[in-house]
Amino acid sequence: MRTLILALSALIAAVGTPAAAEIVSRSENAFMLKFTGRTTLGPAGVPEALSQLPLWWDPAHSYSGDADNLSLDLGVGGCWCEKLEDGTDFDHGRTLSVEPDEMRFHAPFGPLRSMATRADLVVTYPLVDGVVTPTWTFVVEGPGVGAMAEPVDAVMGGGFARWIAHMDGLAAAGR
Repeated sequence: MRTLILALSALIAAVGTPAAAEIVSRSENAFMLKFTGRTTLGPAGVPEALSQLPLWWDPAHSYSGDADNLSLDLGVGGCWCEKLEDGTDFDHGRTLSVEPDEMRFHAPFGPLRSMATRADLVVTYPLVDGVVTPTWTFVVEGPGVGAMAEPVDAVMGGGFARWIAHMDGLAAAGR
């Protein structure tokens, strides 16, 4: 079943998923990114789809090089973690809240961990005209982080597109 979902996700990604990405604002010490798309998956499936990191996260953007080592606990205080070779868990972020149509994370991913004083990812997924329209808003603050806006935008944008494709793959598989 996992192979089918991955194949469908790849097909949908190749066909193209409507999505928009932008650097909303940037200064020397802060930036805000926003990614918006549409999915055929119903709103009830969105949180679970987000937590299925091994099925959509790019392993090239992990420390272990293996997306199967990633996990996301959606309980408040839950870890967005990665199991490393030495058996330790690397804490990429924490779940701050999960409410209907919105999830919030403290998420200083990758190099932001050592730079950011704030790294908040807000995931919303309202129904608009009967279609789920997921949005990621990522606000990062810290000395010199403004220079990171473009590379973080590229990595996060790729992740957002893969997540949308994963959700559409789940919907196509009837999940």
